[in-house]
Amino acid sequence: MLTTIHPVTREDAVLLATQSPLSDLLAAATELRAQGKGSVITFSKKVFIPLTTLCRDYCSDCTFRKDPGQPGAHFMTPDEVLALAERGRQAGCKEALFSLGDQPEKIFLEAREFLRMQGYSRTLDYLAAMCEFVLDKTGLLSHANPGVMDIPVLARLKDSNASVGLMLENVSPRLMRDGLPHAKAPDKVPALCLRTIEEAVKLSIAFTTEIPMAAHPEPSLEDMLRTIAIARLILGPHMNIQAPPNLSYDDFPRLLEAGINDWGGISPVTRDFINPEAAWPQIDRLQSETESRGFTLRERLALYPEFVHLHEFLSPRVRDRITEVAGPDGFARDAAYAAGI
Repeated sequence: MLTTIHPVTREDAVLLATQSPLSDLLAAATELRAQGKGSVITFSKKVFIPLTTLCRDYCSDCTFRKDPGQPGAHFMTPDEVLALAERGRQAGCKEALFSLGDQPEKIFLEAREFLRMQGYSRTLDYLAAMCEFVLDKTGLLSHANPGVMDIPVLARLKDSNASVGLMLENVSPRLMRDGLPHAKAPDKVPALCLRTIEEAVKLSIAFTTEIPMAAHPEPSLEDMLRTIAIARLILGPHMNIQAPPNLSYDDFPRLLEAGINDWGGISPVTRDFINPEAAWPQIDRLQSETESRGFTLRERLALYPEFVHLHEFLSPRVRDRITEVAGPDGFARDAAYAAGI
């Protein structure tokens, strides 16, 4: 039986990954999660807004990006963004997740022309404007996931976003070698991605990262459980560790055994545009599967509860909206009331 010691060194992590029995890893991760998170598992009710599928990167592991003229290639207009966000609001969503390709205007005339017609020269500026638009018109809290950003863009996104994210598949430049997934992806240089995260920290922006590998051979359930458990042991009891339930299909309840404390965003309105083949479970099922294993499912906002009342992470306009929808414990207000708090 493992002793839950934190922090775990690099050498310890390698040994855990290669030699420890899975049952021991899961038990240790579960114990560590309980120390920091108790028995609460969170999720965010969101609407997924795919602002544009155009992208200048050609990642061989991506099913989201499109070239102009391909089926599914699209840049959403403000009216389309608002209509989708409004559907989310009516369904009880509190988060608008913006996903988009990286800087398509750098290589596509069609992207430049669309942006010009909207009054912008950069996709990142259009994104910031749409986040502000959605917040003002619907009250949904944005979580933008645009990729590499500079400080001015991060600062503007903070004004209208509760949190921001970036997909960091790997911190090694190895994936940029010829024949590997990021060989033709200038925005996937690990140093640039890490710099974006560092700049977000300087601006006190709540930031998330993840490791999707679409169109890549699926890891086994055991690989998933082992990886998540080791992440919990490395990152400790207080880190928020999320695993999306839809990517594990009917096996998703077992992810709880590995030490996660968050299911991520679940949409009652839109599909997962990054993984369109993987439907999200109904929220009722998510709740029943979670609670049947001794946990309490709580709805959070686009910001983890422990950050909601720390004002340095929020702009005044976002803070005003959070005040309307968050309970005193930082969870979504209606979820808190339902739990009798």
